[in-house]
Amino acid sequence: MVKSFSTAFTVSTNGIGTYEITDRIGAIVHDSGVITGTTTVLLKHTSASLVFFENADPTARADLEEFFRRLVPEDAEYFSHTLEGSDDMPSHIRMALTRTSESIPIMDGSLQLGIWQGLFVYEHRRRPTQRSIAVSVVGDVG
Repeated sequence: MVKSFSTAFTVSTNGIGTYEITDRIGAIVHDSGVITGTTTVLLKHTSASLVFFENADPTARADLEEFFRRLVPEDAEYFSHTLEGSDDMPSHIRMALTRTSESIPIMDGSLQLGIWQGLFVYEHRRRPTQRSIAVSVVGDVG
């Protein structure tokens, strides 16, 4: 029997950084009862993103954040979209270079991720923010 299940939640961020949501998505999949299928995760914002990244060593995520700071610096003289501050346009560009939606296979009732792989909200703004996430789970229940 095929089942469809949807829910939403928020993540509080404290500024630029990565915030792991792997366990939260795994719990939603578990609660859905789906054994084999797919979950889709959508971050409903244009100044943050979702990234699959290493979840074992936090220095890997610090390196990612430093890379993006250098790749898309704040206060570039060519940015005209600065209504919300100097991190406004860089946050949108960083989001465009990453993703806001991910699909994850489900087998045996579990997310199919690599051993060191986690799903993170990647906050691109400096200020604390509430981020909305929608999750859909579709698949066989038994």
